Amino acid sequence: MSAVDLRTRIDALMPRAREELAELVALRSVADPRQFPPDECHRAAVWVADAFAEAGFRTSLADTPDGSQAVVGTRRCGRADAPAVLLYAHYDVQPPLADAEWRTPPFRLTEVDGRWYGRGAADCKGNILMHLTALRALGDDVPVDLKLVVEGAEEQGTGGLEAFVPDHADLLRADAILVADTGNAAVGHPAVTVSLRGLVNVVVSVEALPSELHSGMFGGPAPDALAVLVRVLASLRDDEGGTTVHGLPGDGRWSGARYPADRFRADAGLPPGAVLLGGGEVADALWAR
Repeated sequence: MSAVDLRTRIDALMPRAREELAELVALRSVADPRQFPPDECHRAAVWVADAFAEAGFRTSLADTPDGSQAVVGTRRCGRADAPAVLLYAHYDVQPPLADAEWRTPPFRLTEVDGRWYGRGAADCKGNILMHLTALRALGDDVPVDLKLVVEGAEEQGTGGLEAFVPDHADLLRADAILVADTGNAAVGHPAVTVSLRGLVNVVVSVEALPSELHSGMFGGPAPDALAVLVRVLASLRDDEGGTTVHGLPGDGRWSGARYPADRFRADAGLPPGAVLLGGGEVADALWAR
């Protein structure tokens, strides 16, 4: 299939994508029973499972240890030596918080100046429709085995999928994973994200003395655990704000397109005069370090 043919197919599928995204956004799939009925998440899971089943997947709902449900599925291409690609997304959304802060109804897909607004329209229900629209456009012209996992509690961070994976490794094992829950450098400029920033949760305990001392009488020369902790935290950055953690290179250079500093400031909503950290180009600090 040529690129022109593929683009034509995608253009023809966009009205359906918009209609189905509206259906999915209308489901208040907040994975917190204190705020929304759990049935809303279940309905969203069923919607996703049915949509991918129509696209040729064998789908099912899998209960995860945190009480949420993940949609899992497979679609074989018929080649014994075909690699497997796992498609990932999540159907749960952040709570809308204060309705008064919204300019459009949070659970009604609304178009404003050519953009679609609604809770989950981008993160990550829009990306579910991205997978579906791509599959529909390609039809049977997919020379790989496909696997699917669409989780239901990513925004809550309760670890349901994380706990599910070790006991179902064969179900999810793949040669590559396509994560739709990313972004691009600018609207209208598609991008492929090849790596993401990670995080590490640590607990650091510092003990300087066998017992407490009165700061008014002994403070200053006596060892101070808080001062030690401040030094430890300060050692993670240099004077320009660059990362100085051992094992994490802090001098990488981005070889792709530039990210102008003024556009980064506007995208991040930084106040006038805010000093950017890390030194050098924004793209270097953001994507190569």
